[in-house]
Amino acid sequence: MSLTIRSVASQDYDQWLPLWDGYNAFYGRSGPTALAPEITKTTWQRFFDAYEPVHALVAESEGKLLGLTHYLFHRSTTAIEPSCYLQDLFTNEAARGKGVGSALIHGVYERAKIAGSPRVYWQTHETNTTAQSLYDKVAERSGFIVYRKIF
Repeated sequence: MSLTIRSVASQDYDQWLPLWDGYNAFYGRSGPTALAPEITKTTWQRFFDAYEPVHALVAESEGKLLGLTHYLFHRSTTAIEPSCYLQDLFTNEAARGKGVGSALIHGVYERAKIAGSPRVYWQTHETNTTAQSLYDKVAERSGFIVYRKIF
């Protein structure tokens, strides 16, 4: 399979949206719990706003998008350089196990290096063992546990 990892382009929306919807459905955000349309619209617009630290890469093969990843840069109190947070990663079902997810992660690694970021990190749900088997090959577990409070 010929695979290209590239920045998302405005003409990708119609192929990006089903991937985005699939990602959200995987995490229980569909039907009555779906994200509000304005969140999706704003997320999409941020990818093309030079003042936003949010970016998107897509995996493309033969004109079809097979996967996406969204990442952002932010400041840290423990480093001068920006940190890179890989927020979303998703491949369509037919592309799984074919190196698409790994290629997307490595695409983020490359963008982080270009931006001068020495660190890329992410989180996944503890039940997402399929993804963890990939993550264990391309990164190391930090040992940190995530806490949150939703208002």
